[in-house]
Amino acid sequence: MCEIEAEREIEGRIICASWTLGPLCLLIAGTLVSSAVAQPTGALDVSSQLRGIALAGQFPELRWPNFSDYREQVQNFYQFSDFTPAWVRNGEPTPQALAIINVLKQADTQGLDPEDYDGSRWADRLARMRNPREAGQSAIFDAALTVCLMRYISGRHMGKINPEHFKFGLNVAEKRYDLPVFLRERLVNARDVNAELEQIGPPFAGYTRTLQALQHYQQLAPQDDGEKLPDSQKPIAPGSSYDGVRRLTRLLRLLGDLPTNTAIPQDSDVYQGALVDGVKSFQNRHGLKPDGRLDEQTLKHLNTPLRQRVDQLRITLERWRWLPDRFNEPRIVVNIPEFRLRAYDNTGNPALSMDVIVGKAFNHKTPIFEKDMRFVVFRPYWNVPPSILRSEIVPAILKDRDYISKRGFEVVTPAGQVVTSGAITDEVLAQLRAGKLDVRQKPGATNALGLVKLMFPNEYNVYLHSTPSQQLFSQTRRDFSHGCIRVEHPADLAAWVLRDKPDWNVQRAQTAMQSGKDNEQVNLTNPIPVLILYATAIVDPNGEVHFYDDIYGYDDELSDILATGYPYPE
Repeated sequence: MCEIEAEREIEGRIICASWTLGPLCLLIAGTLVSSAVAQPTGALDVSSQLRGIALAGQFPELRWPNFSDYREQVQNFYQFSDFTPAWVRNGEPTPQALAIINVLKQADTQGLDPEDYDGSRWADRLARMRNPREAGQSAIFDAALTVCLMRYISGRHMGKINPEHFKFGLNVAEKRYDLPVFLRERLVNARDVNAELEQIGPPFAGYTRTLQALQHYQQLAPQDDGEKLPDSQKPIAPGSSYDGVRRLTRLLRLLGDLPTNTAIPQDSDVYQGALVDGVKSFQNRHGLKPDGRLDEQTLKHLNTPLRQRVDQLRITLERWRWLPDRFNEPRIVVNIPEFRLRAYDNTGNPALSMDVIVGKAFNHKTPIFEKDMRFVVFRPYWNVPPSILRSEIVPAILKDRDYISKRGFEVVTPAGQVVTSGAITDEVLAQLRAGKLDVRQKPGATNALGLVKLMFPNEYNVYLHSTPSQQLFSQTRRDFSHGCIRVEHPADLAAWVLRDKPDWNVQRAQTAMQSGKDNEQVNLTNPIPVLILYATAIVDPNGEVHFYDDIYGYDDELSDILATGYPYPE
């Protein structure tokens, strides 16, 4: 008895396809034929099997049997050839099929899991297909390869999981391949399958470097003995004795922070000399203060298993695949866990780089999205967001009716007309609470936005701006804002985004900030893409790998969902 039934009209015949853990039931032209997948009857030819599999969207042969999200594409792929096998000729796998299987088995080199594409199952499938006593295996082999290949291509090209599932403002829909056409035109008869598949990854230098770093760390991880460095109640300063010197030496050499030819005394437990320099290098690569002290955070990173670093690189590759193709244009990129902004030129090289302050990990996370920067405002007003008005400004007014005047704020109508900048009356307070009036901060040195804001209009009300709190840039962890991004060198960034205007440079930007007109807007000649991203692993152009803390917990969240397997949430 079929457990799941789906009726479709195909070429004038009604086919009822359903899967249980054992049989596939097919109702063809009103006749019920029950056939075990592993032991199909002679009446059930290969084409009928492929039709049934494609219709069902369920295939127990697969590690992840539910391929309903690819069902239509699998159907379209086989309909073109009237459901004849694509990867089997005369009972033998095609050369292209064998090459594809080899790629799937090595998916880990691309940051993917080979078992998601049945990596360990192909040897048995090949053996069964070549066994004359195992009838009907061609359809099973062919369908399995088609589904796994479609999943692999999508995963490697645009990621396994849609970033919109996390409410990220990144759209991968425009990156989607027409998979039936892709397989049919580029792979079924390909002369070089590997060359075709090499083209499906993101075409970004940073992605390629991350991929190379992943493969390097995959080699390093089995070489590490995993010994933990001993903790210390207080930081270990250079020149101090430390029981972990030998382990520290081995680890830093393995990671490349300590050159292999550097001599370290074998019989000494003193933490000193080149070993301190190696720790400074390690600290620099992990977003820590490079002071050479073995403090709690440094020891935590040193004791992080290399397998976890492999996972960080895999997750970073997944996020690289979400990026729009126009990522190669001149652009501004902010990486939240790194607390860093980079502006890239026409050649894809960083033209400008600076530290940033991002949203607090608790309740004020900076969102992940992409928008175009369109204008710059010098000496801006700060229009207080409604959420901050309700949660912070109104309670402060209740405690001190002169709060508005003391902080350089003013109450305005939605049209921008000033109501008051003095003591707040009960009537005005009531209208503020009801959302009928707004609050903004006057331009000037104490303004929360500083003296310039760089605008890329978005639904999150997030933008780049300067800040009067420059001292916060001295911190290694800089999640202090309500969501907007504060930049360390605002005049430099303003001059860069206005660089195609001959009369704008750093000096003029500084003048406009210090003594220019209030709320002066300057439109960009050409919009500049701004990408707010989240990557806890970054690889420099020189190949140096940097790891950062998962401050928002997004790595853990993504890792948990990836572990659930196909089908992934849309």
